[in-house]
Amino acid sequence: MDSFVLTTCRLRPWREGDEESLAQQASNRRIWNNVRDFFPYPYTIRDASSWVRSNKSYTQPNNFAIEVNGKAIGNIGFTVKDDIYRYNAEIGYWIGEDYWGRGITSEILPVMTRYIFERFQVNRLFACVLEGNVPSMRVLEKAGFRAEAIHRKAAVKNNQHLDEYIYALLREEFVALNRQPVHVQSLAGGV
Repeated sequence: MDSFVLTTCRLRPWREGDEESLAQQASNRRIWNNVRDFFPYPYTIRDASSWVRSNKSYTQPNNFAIEVNGKAIGNIGFTVKDDIYRYNAEIGYWIGEDYWGRGITSEILPVMTRYIFERFQVNRLFACVLEGNVPSMRVLEKAGFRAEAIHRKAAVKNNQHLDEYIYALLREEFVALNRQPVHVQSLAGGV
């Protein structure tokens, strides 16, 4: 299984023992305000156990724990779409509030982007950001994603209609940014 040791953190598959830290970090209203409603709030140990159990068995994971000092403090992951969108993948991430502003997301997003383009037949990688989440928009732009659209009042969060901002990066743009071809292949260990 892949693990990526970075300057600010480590990306690794989810594993038993992550439940307590996950529940502690994820049960935060300020995080929940910027993610989809399927992300529970409050986030309980039971929710964390279910998440870890559902993600720990993949040989090619699509969700990685963000680890700092041996503790899981967030997640970065993606979902490959289907039907006519089968070459699109949606990426999403969150980290515990105590770790905001440390450059962690700015470091992990390019690593995950490379992982996706090298391992999966994805032509377009996109992210959806709710209105007001300017730090996430900046992180995406820094990683080479471009603002594509604003879906006006398309999302409902906390009983408010919010704009949804769509950011995307195409495979050809990723290749141009990195000045080397990217093929779907296997990585050995880390980056």
